Amino acid sequence: MRYPRVSIIILNWNGWRDTVECLESLYRITYPNYDVIVVDNGSKDDSIEKIKEYAEGKLKVNSKFFEYTLNNKPIKVFEISEDDAREGKFNRPLYEKFDPDRRIILLKNKDNYGFAGGNNVGIKFALSVLNSDYILLLNNDTVVDRRFLDELVKVAESDDRIGIVGSKIYYYNFNGRIDIIQFGGQRLNMFSGVGKVLYKNWIDNNINGVIESDVINGASMLISRKVFDEIGLFYEPYFLYFEETDFCVRAKRSGYKSVVCMGSRVWHKVGASTGGNITSVSFYYFIKNRFRFLKRTLNPLPLTIATIYLFLIRLWVDLVYSLNKSAQKKRMLILFLRGLHEGIEVLFKEKRLEQPEL
Repeated sequence: MRYPRVSIIILNWNGWRDTVECLESLYRITYPNYDVIVVDNGSKDDSIEKIKEYAEGKLKVNSKFFEYTLNNKPIKVFEISEDDAREGKFNRPLYEKFDPDRRIILLKNKDNYGFAGGNNVGIKFALSVLNSDYILLLNNDTVVDRRFLDELVKVAESDDRIGIVGSKIYYYNFNGRIDIIQFGGQRLNMFSGVGKVLYKNWIDNNINGVIESDVINGASMLISRKVFDEIGLFYEPYFLYFEETDFCVRAKRSGYKSVVCMGSRVWHKVGASTGGNITSVSFYYFIKNRFRFLKRTLNPLPLTIATIYLFLIRLWVDLVYSLNKSAQKKRMLILFLRGLHEGIEVLFKEKRLEQPEL
C-alpha cells in the first residue's frame, strides 16, 4: 500500500498548553509517513521552551482523551528560524534518521503573521525541503483520533479530482459530551460569505461516508500538493477568517473538489486559538474580511447585490448577535464600526482573485 508523505503543520501563538496536548495525540496515530511541523507565530509567552520540555519528556500532558506516555520520548527537536526556512537551510539527512514519532520541526516565525501568513511559511518549507505529497493544516487546539490521517489520505487518493479533504470535527467539550458534531461540511452562500454548517450540534450516531463540501474547516484540512502547484498559497491579507473559504473557492474554480471524510475524527476546542468564541478583535476581522472575500470572488453585479444585502440585513443581524454574546459591548461596537469602515475601503481597493505565488 502506498503511504504518501504528509506534512502536518500546527500553528502556535501563545498556546503551548493546547499545542502539547495536540502533539501527544498526534504521536499516537497509525499512519506511518508523516512530519510534524510546529510553526510558532511569534509567541510572546514561553511556548518555545514549553514545547521543547514536552519533547524532552519533562512536561506531562493531561487529557481526557488519552493517558500520557514516555514511550516515544525524547523527541528530537529540529529548531529552525524563519529565515532559514525560507532559504531552505535544513539538515534533512539527519532528520530522516528519526522515525516520525521521534522527531519534530519547530519553525520560529519572527512575528504573528496570522493564519494564512504563518501557515504559508510552513507550507513552502514542507513542499520545497521535505517534498511533501500532502499538507495537513491542524489547529493547535485539537485532539485527533488514531486513524484520522489514514482515513483522510484514503479519500484523497481515491479520486484525482479531490484536492482538499476535511475531518468530521466534534466539540472538545459540549456540556461534558464528546460526541456532538461541530462541523460536517458547509454549503456556502456567496452573497453573504458564510453558509450552513452541516450536522452542526448533531449527536453522532455513526454518521459516515464522504460528503462534498463548499468549504473545509481549517481546523483539520488535508491539501494535495497539486492544488498548491496550481492555485498558490493562502491569501495573506486576510490575517484571520475567510482564508480557507477563499482557498476552497479558488480550488473549486480550478476543477478540484473539497470533501469531508466522516470517518476522520478530530475534537476541537472551539475558539481557543483566537482567545474565545466571540471576541471584539475576531469580530472586527470577520466583518472586514467578509467584504474582502466578496470582492475577490464575485463579479460586479452579484457584488452589488451582496453589498446591498449586507447593509440592509446581514451586518445588523451579526452585530446584534455578537453584542448579546459579548461582555465588552462598547469595544465590540467600536471594532465593528472599524471593520465596517475598512471593509468598505477594501471594496474599492481589492483586486479579484489574486493568486499568491508559491
